[in-house]
Amino acid sequence: MANEYKPTQTAAADETAVSAKDRALILTIVIVLIILAAMAILGFLLIKQGPDTVQGQADATEIRISGKLPGRVAKLYVEEGDRVKTGDTLVQIHSTLIDARLDQVQAMEEAASAANARVDAGTRSQIITSAYEVWQQAKAASGIAKKTYERMQNLFEKGVVSEQKRDEAKAAYDATTAGEAAAKSQYELAKAGAQKEDKAASAAMVNVAKGGVKEVNALLEDQYLVAPCDGEITEVYPHVSELVATGAPIMSLQKDDHWVVFNVRETLLKDIKLGSVLKVKIPALDIETDAKVFYIKDLGTYANWQATKSTGDFDARTFQIKVRPEKRIENLRPGMSVILVQ
Repeated sequence: MANEYKPTQTAAADETAVSAKDRALILTIVIVLIILAAMAILGFLLIKQGPDTVQGQADATEIRISGKLPGRVAKLYVEEGDRVKTGDTLVQIHSTLIDARLDQVQAMEEAASAANARVDAGTRSQIITSAYEVWQQAKAASGIAKKTYERMQNLFEKGVVSEQKRDEAKAAYDATTAGEAAAKSQYELAKAGAQKEDKAASAAMVNVAKGGVKEVNALLEDQYLVAPCDGEITEVYPHVSELVATGAPIMSLQKDDHWVVFNVRETLLKDIKLGSVLKVKIPALDIETDAKVFYIKDLGTYANWQATKSTGDFDARTFQIKVRPEKRIENLRPGMSVILVQ
C-alpha cells in the first residue's frame, strides 16, 4: 500500500510547482504592463506638442499674349523658357485680308480728298460725269456684295458656312452700300454746285475716310506683338504658319512677381496682419527669407476646420494669405513648397 501512494504525492507536488510558475509569470506581465502604462502617461504629460506646420506654395502672374489681328503666324521670335524684356518682339502675324482692306480704305481716302478738291474748285461737266461714273461703280459693287451676302445667308441657314463668314459678307455689303450712298451724294453735289454746306459735307467724307485708314492701321499695329513686361515664356500655343483668330492666345508670359500662398486656420491669424513681415523657408532652395503679407481673404465655409465637439473646441475658418518676398529670389519657381517659420 505504501508503494501505491507515493506516485500520487509526486504528481501533486509537480502540479503545485507549475501553478506557482504561472502565477509568477502573470505577475511579471502585469508589472511590465503597469510600467509601460506609467511611462506612456508620463511621456504624454512631459512631451509638448510642437506647432503645426503651415505649408504653402510659390505662385506668379501669368499673362496670355493675344492681339486684335486675325491672320497667320509668320514668325515666332521666342521659344518656351526664353527670358524677355519689356518691348521685346514676340511674334509676327500676317493677314492678306487686312492688307487688302488697307489698300481699299486708302483708295477711299484718296477718292474723298479728290472729290473734296473738286468741290472747292467748282463744278465742271467733267466732274459731274466723273462723279456719276464713280456712283455707278459703287452701285455695281454694292449689288455684287448684296448677292454675296444673300448667298452666305442662305448657306448659313443651311449650316454650310459659319456665322463669322456670314457676318463678314454682311459687313462687306454694308460697306459697299455706304460707299454707294457716298458716291451718289458726291454726284448730287456736283450737279447742284458747291455750296457752303456741300463743302462741309465733302470735308466730313474726307474725315470719315481718314478714320477708316486709322482703324486698319490700328489693327496692323498688332501684326508685331511685344512683351508687356519682363518675364519668362512658359508656353507657345500655335506653330508658324498656323491661323489665329482675334483675341486667341498665342503664348503665355510669366511675370517676375513671385508670391507665396498659404491656407491657414483663423487661430493662427493673431500675429498675421496686412503689411506684417513673416519668415518663410523654401526647402527646394534651402533658404530662409522675409516675406510681406499683402493679401488676406476668407475662403468660405467649405474650407472650415471641423472641431471634435467632445473636446469643447470650435470650428475654425480657413483664410488664404499671400506674401511677397522682400527681395527677388533666384530660381524660385511657381509650385515650389514654402514653409511658414513660426
